[in-house]
Amino acid sequence: MPSDPLPDWVITRRRAIGDNIRTARKDRKLSQEKLGELTGLDRKTINRIEQGHGTLLDHLLLVAHALEIPLADLVR
Repeated sequence: MPSDPLPDWVITRRRAIGDNIRTARKDRKLSQEKLGELTGLDRKTINRIEQGHGTLLDHLLLVAHALEIPLADLVR
């Protein structure tokens, strides 16, 4: 993580992505446990992602911002 606190926009974007993941999971009628099984992650990790806790995503958001490109361009 950077030595300075993350900009507010990173935290806001991370939470929005977590919300999108939660919505997609629920739309598919999957529990966090089932999504964990499908991804090889544990339920606690799925929960942390959906709650918008810090992850590699912070770094990707910062890199995309610095490069002035959409995050989607980095993860295609």
